Amino acid sequence: MLVLIGYFVVFATVFGGFVLAGGELGALYQPTEVLIIGGAGVGAFIVGNNGKAIKATMKAMPHLFQGSHYTKALYMDLMAMMYLLLNKGRQSGMMSLEKDVEDPQNSPIFSAYPRLMRNAILMNFVCDYLRLMVGGNMNAFELEALMDVEMETLEHEHEVPAASLNSVGDAFPAFGIVAAVMGVVNALAAADRPAAELGELIAHAMVGTFLGILLAYGFVLPLATLLRQKSTEEIKMLECIKVTLLSAVNGCAPQIAVEYGRKSLYSTERPGFQELEEHVRQAKSSASSSGTDSAA
Repeated sequence: MLVLIGYFVVFATVFGGFVLAGGELGALYQPTEVLIIGGAGVGAFIVGNNGKAIKATMKAMPHLFQGSHYTKALYMDLMAMMYLLLNKGRQSGMMSLEKDVEDPQNSPIFSAYPRLMRNAILMNFVCDYLRLMVGGNMNAFELEALMDVEMETLEHEHEVPAASLNSVGDAFPAFGIVAAVMGVVNALAAADRPAAELGELIAHAMVGTFLGILLAYGFVLPLATLLRQKSTEEIKMLECIKVTLLSAVNGCAPQIAVEYGRKSLYSTERPGFQELEEHVRQAKSSASSSGTDSAA
């Protein structure tokens, strides 16, 4: 929604300002210029990316028009779920988590948080490292190194569509100049026409430069920035899980491990200490009533 609002503001201010200055919108309607710039941009995008990068970019585009999923409420659910898992492992032994991580769909703890279960990256990250902790063959340093490698790999994957859009956005002003030059060539070829017609042809040519710059800085490059911001949010979620699990491996009680995870969050999404404690208490009470937390 914010993307559409931003696009509306760009349109309204640029074209509205042009009209207020006495300009005619009809003069800006140049489909051939749009064809040249847009077609060249699409072609350059295809040339500059392999099939995987093109597919990743197309897959990422719909997410740009959705709001952020990583809210305070989601992180509070995540912390509560992590507490229940770690508390169960502390009270009944880590082997008691084996069924949960092998079959999350039928786990009473995981299934209590359907919003978290819909996030495949989150679920895979939690289950994979809990599985390693259940095995008990890796220490905290080895786990941290492996987590860092996975998070870095995911970050690189997310950078691919952002870099692709960035490259296209950077190219649009140049393609606008190409369209303008071609328009000027066309105008000079008609130098024998009356001055009014010649001036109109030159004005049409200049629209190419305008469109190239507008498409770059008003539409495409902001999308690349937004993609990087969304990637940062997802990596922060994994970092929160990482800090929580490593704290537990190092011997911290579940309450303390969850507090470590809370401290790793951005201030805009970080719940207060009392707020999270109350939420975890409610989750513990709910799990106790359904028989999933033997410590309650």
